[in-house]
Amino acid sequence: MEFDVYCDESRPDLFASKAPQSNYMVIGSLWLPKELRNNYKNEIHSLREKYKIGPEFKWQKISNSRVHFYNDLIDWFFSKGEDFRFRCIVVDANKVDLLHYHENDQELGFYKFYYQMLHHWILDFNEYNIFCDAKKNAKNDRLKILAKCLGYSNLSSSVKNVQAIRSDESVLIQLSDVLTGLIASRMNCSLKTGSVKEQVLKHFESVLGKKICATSKTENKLNVFVIDLRGGW
Repeated sequence: MEFDVYCDESRPDLFASKAPQSNYMVIGSLWLPKELRNNYKNEIHSLREKYKIGPEFKWQKISNSRVHFYNDLIDWFFSKGEDFRFRCIVVDANKVDLLHYHENDQELGFYKFYYQMLHHWILDFNEYNIFCDAKKNAKNDRLKILAKCLGYSNLSSSVKNVQAIRSDESVLIQLSDVLTGLIASRMNCSLKTGSVKEQVLKHFESVLGKKICATSKTENKLNVFVIDLRGGW
């Protein structure tokens, strides 16, 4: 079976910051059967047109005038069941040792965590198309190397491509942005009480049925992988 994966990140600058305002970086991904992609995109476009939302919606663009759109978008996501899944990795940037484990290269460290987020959900005998939100890298071969590493470690599956696309060209990247930003805000406890973003977060958790927290690897609909950098069992 062939799957599409749409990825985005929140707070990737934490590895480089000398005065960070947050603790946790989050890299998120939406997973769906390729055969459902066009249907899902059309349904999101219809929802966007209903609320007269412009060409791009994002977590950072949530406002009082758009809160109903984002709440309906969340309801729509959950209505798709396990045909439409979200997985993210949560990284405590304070515990990342760039010097010893990532050649003192913050960009290398970032893509190693990207690999960890994707690798454990790539299953045997499937094909995968991975789309990453376009970002400027110091080295332009990062995605090619990521694709090779995923291919070498998943020999019974096929990672057909890993490519960057602009978020304003993909509503699925935009939805990944919303969910990634939402989870990052919960993990970092960064929302003001009574803010419109907190309203959206509370609506999400009410539909989820619990507060966002770390999940097991087998959680399919909303998988939150809080990586333990201390090692151990």
